[in-house]
Amino acid sequence: MRALKIAATGMSAQQMRVETISNNLANMSTTGYNARRAEFADLHYQQMARAGSVNASDGTVLPTGVQLGLGVRPAAVSIHLQQGGLSATNGDLDVAIEGQGYLEVTLPSGQTAYTRDGGLKRTGEGLIVTSEGYAVGPEITIPSDARSISINSDGEVYAYFDDAAGGQLLGQFTLTGFTNSKGLEAIGSNMFLETEASGPALVSSPGQDGLGTLRQGYLEDSSVDAVREITELIEAQRGYEMNAKVISAVDQMMSATTQVR
Repeated sequence: MRALKIAATGMSAQQMRVETISNNLANMSTTGYNARRAEFADLHYQQMARAGSVNASDGTVLPTGVQLGLGVRPAAVSIHLQQGGLSATNGDLDVAIEGQGYLEVTLPSGQTAYTRDGGLKRTGEGLIVTSEGYAVGPEITIPSDARSISINSDGEVYAYFDDAAGGQLLGQFTLTGFTNSKGLEAIGSNMFLETEASGPALVSSPGQDGLGTLRQGYLEDSSVDAVREITELIEAQRGYEMNAKVISAVDQMMSATTQVR
């Protein structure tokens, strides 16, 4: 009976949905995290009687036919791009991106990654890096004798010294945009890689070419809506239970068939 395999695909789909929801809930406190959504599509259909074919008995055309669906399959796990709330930290190297765009990060392999996690740090040499120790591009080094630093909305980094009244410009952060940000490949640690689906990286100054601006002393919160996630978790649980009941019902029908004398 096809219903066994069909219900099995339904249980597998709901399991995948629960796994996606659990990952969202686990990242409720992750800086700059955007919720993911599991998306599904129906499987192919078995054509028992094709719509539009001629009925051999009287020559009439079948208006709908008989198409038996064979279950469900995963179609995508897409990211829901949404600006998270901003939390004040008062950290001089904490920067939140207001609007679109990603900070550029150089991995140890030399590959370029992208992140919205603006919780930056500095090394012993004064180089500005991510929490994982990866350099943020373009590389900016803070002098050891700098009293304080300031990052304006355009990404310009100024250092202030005790023996000078004005600030010294150390460099300017850039932001990177993509034609299809949903096509980026997540690699963990709040970072993404460019793919063919995302399109090439478009680097520009903050506030230019549709990119957002930077705000010093803030971090972007996760955009996960806990109430929505719990609601979807209940729906997924109910869907899993109903597919399990289908399997139980089919098993009883098959048992009744074998007991026919």
